[in-house]
Amino acid sequence: MTRGFEKILPFLVGCLVLFLIGPFFLVALFSFSDNPLSTIPLGDLSLVWWREMIDHPGFASALINSLVIAISVGIASAIIGTMAALALAQMKPRAATAILAVLSLPMMMPPLVLAVALLSYYHAINLPLNLVSVIISHLLFTLPFVVLVTYARLASFDFTAVESARDLGATPLVAFFTVTLPMIRPTVIGASLIAVALSIDDFIITFFTIGQGNTLPTMVWGMIRTQLTPSVNAIGTVLIVFSLCSSVIALKLTRYRG
Repeated sequence: MTRGFEKILPFLVGCLVLFLIGPFFLVALFSFSDNPLSTIPLGDLSLVWWREMIDHPGFASALINSLVIAISVGIASAIIGTMAALALAQMKPRAATAILAVLSLPMMMPPLVLAVALLSYYHAINLPLNLVSVIISHLLFTLPFVVLVTYARLASFDFTAVESARDLGATPLVAFFTVTLPMIRPTVIGASLIAVALSIDDFIITFFTIGQGNTLPTMVWGMIRTQLTPSVNAIGTVLIVFSLCSSVIALKLTRYRG
């Protein structure tokens, strides 16, 4: 029984992987088909839906908004997350663990609950709903990832090099930029790319906090509600490729080992 299970285990794992990643391949395939329906048979290869995506009157602004939000979130989360991780690394492990648990709460909350809470809070403080409110909202659930990844790197960091720089007359800021940052830079960049990937894919929180305008995910939602065309598959392919590239680079830079 055990040997038989071991023989079919690779087949079962392969089926599971195919089931998980199959929809992504289908979205990409349908975007390169001239078939007006997202069905099999695909039809002839064509870029007609990609041209329709580019010619869509709202695509350029949605793409720009998505990039502005994602890049802003990546930069802000890298700066704030690194400072928070440095502070936690100087604390006692028990206190740092408790603070990390509190910081991780937005990661564990359902996105819908978080979106409704943020919307209510913004109305209470009279904060207008625009790209700034979306960036602040995205920072709330992306920062914990950056803090956790950077803190994991700093947990094994040798601070004697920093202390040596301080003994030689370097200020704390100079010691950080000349000693600490060069050693943790790949981890910080990788963690910020994770934040970028999470931000550009988000729909629920963006939908509740953006007010006017669109990002690529909210644009897809609007197109699905009005007129569903295979150009949606082209937009989905753009999001998949962007997120996949960001995630792969992030995992490489953070030296993720599972």
